[in-house]
Amino acid sequence: MTALGAGRARPRDLGVRVAENVLFAVGLPVLAVGLWAVWSTRSTNRFLVGPRALLDAFRQTWIGPAFVDDVLPSLYRLLIGLFASVLLGVAAGVVIGRLRPLREILEPLLEFFRAIPPPVLIPVAMLLLGITDTMKVVVIVSGAIWPILLNTIEGVRATDSVMMETAHSFRISRWDRLWLLILPAASPRIMTGVRQALSVALILMVISEMFASSAGLGYRIAYFQRNYLIAEMWSGILLLGLIGVFLAVAFGVVERRVLRWYHGMKEVNRG
Repeated sequence: MTALGAGRARPRDLGVRVAENVLFAVGLPVLAVGLWAVWSTRSTNRFLVGPRALLDAFRQTWIGPAFVDDVLPSLYRLLIGLFASVLLGVAAGVVIGRLRPLREILEPLLEFFRAIPPPVLIPVAMLLLGITDTMKVVVIVSGAIWPILLNTIEGVRATDSVMMETAHSFRISRWDRLWLLILPAASPRIMTGVRQALSVALILMVISEMFASSAGLGYRIAYFQRNYLIAEMWSGILLLGLIGVFLAVAFGVVERRVLRWYHGMKEVNRG
């Protein structure tokens, strides 16, 4: 009887938890929009627009040709920059993480270049590469690669030495050790680096398009700001936030799939 009651209570408890999660997820944005609407109606600041004016500007500005002409090229450059950052960061991180002498030689150089703010490199990239899509992708890679590279190095360094020695004693090839042991062991740190790189890449995408550009999401936001099109400017910022949320959700799905074994192991250790 007790087990039957517990079985009946579980779906109810699950429903309560789901309702609470939905309430917490939706309640705060609804409250924030409500306060924003009240504030905008009482404020005399012309740079503060209300939710209705912002949504109208969003619909008129971005649902149409501007999405194809400005947003899609920006997203293309963003994805290319992220892909190149992951490829170069993981490849270089594995090599540097496995070779201690190389790591000791390159550590001061890596710290030097990591300390340089990527926006400072935009004028240099413009001089060397011109005002092209390649320049904008290079700017994205110059900032997004560092979290991936450094996390990959630390993840490779932290690979269990006993497992490495065991694999070596069983004469497992270096290629198999890389794919079956080193990369899986370092994958939690690598995914952490990629998550950090997402926000960096989005910021650099916008900044690279604000310099001597004639298209792109960053250019369009700067254009609205220079011409005092306040509602349109805020609509571009809203679109950037939505892109960031979409990237975070998409990455969360990929991360759960790639690190399914890791999260399962954490659940087992917790239990």
